[in-house]
Amino acid sequence: MNSKVTPILLKNIQIYTEEHIIENGYLKFKNEKVIELGAMDDLIKTEGFKVIDIPLHYKAIPGFIDVHIHGVSGADAMDATTEALETMTSSLPGEGTTSLLATTMTQSEKQIEDALVNAGDFIQKYQSPGKAEILGIHLEGPFVNPVKAGAQPLQHMVNPTIELFKRWETLSNKNIKLVTLAPEQPGGLEMIRYLKASGIIASIGHSDATYEEVLTAIDAGANHVTHLFNQMTGLHHREPGVVGAALLHDELMAEVIVDGVHVRPEIIKLAYKQKRKEGLILITDSMRAKCLKNGHYDLGGQEVTVGDGKAVLHDGTLAGSILRLGQAVKNISAFTGCSLGDAIEMASVNPAKQLNIYDRKGSINIGKDADIVILDENHEVFMTFCRGELAFTKGGK
Repeated sequence: MNSKVTPILLKNIQIYTEEHIIENGYLKFKNEKVIELGAMDDLIKTEGFKVIDIPLHYKAIPGFIDVHIHGVSGADAMDATTEALETMTSSLPGEGTTSLLATTMTQSEKQIEDALVNAGDFIQKYQSPGKAEILGIHLEGPFVNPVKAGAQPLQHMVNPTIELFKRWETLSNKNIKLVTLAPEQPGGLEMIRYLKASGIIASIGHSDATYEEVLTAIDAGANHVTHLFNQMTGLHHREPGVVGAALLHDELMAEVIVDGVHVRPEIIKLAYKQKRKEGLILITDSMRAKCLKNGHYDLGGQEVTVGDGKAVLHDGTLAGSILRLGQAVKNISAFTGCSLGDAIEMASVNPAKQLNIYDRKGSINIGKDADIVILDENHEVFMTFCRGELAFTKGGK
């Protein structure tokens, strides 16, 4: 497959590399990897490359990594079909996402198992350059607290059980990379210790834990927080809760949904001032209605109404988002005043480091996957390359 991908040369572009910004640079990719980059003045060989001249003032940045996404364009990871994951991996480059964790949700054991088998099978057989890459699975639920259910169906929640999880690991072909759970539930700490020993990220979410319970979970190996502020114990001056622990402890990397709906812009700014760019990961937590019209959609067997920029259950509970990651990058800059470079750290660098794949993803460097997003002068996604192959161009391929 590598040989079919034409080597590409991007010219006259501002490049956000790992170390610095090249103001007027060039980028070469071949066989899915970045093979050369530098200032235009240093460009020598152009033969054998498809040359793409980029408009002035456009920027090349590393592709975004969404570690928490359920669906897009009518498809959901819980559909448990090859077609659903094909739709997701084809659609996401349009918002600058070049890799992701296919995220499940609380459902019956059978439905979760079908989704795990399907995702594991897809990862093994159906990945290709020119589409977003599924890096693994984020298991969100069912090991969560009914008190903080959100849009997770109560009837399918169970206590963390290592025996059950081991079966799911096998069914997924060892592709579960991140697990959201409530550490205060019976079996929660044992599960965190097992995940830590297995090299899987243990994330605190949909949790009613106290501050002290979170500290115990950190000691057990928890190092991540699922959608900070949403469906967890909030910050109180006598009980700091999950939120207080997340803001205070650098051991915890915190996901945030920066759509201005799930969390007010001022609270995003507060979290950014406390956690800084090193401590946050931008996610979408988006559901199948993203990129579709307002209307009624399904989420885990529940009807979701989409309108006014949000997705809600019948009682008004937020049910995932319709946020695009490229928009989250713009929003975090607007809400906090952070630079584009800082936003890139939260959308690309931090998720790659958290998943322990920074050697091949998360930044632009020689030898890394050519997951490249071109932003226009308004920081809108203009073009996306997934492993060296064009995956999206604004206005059509």
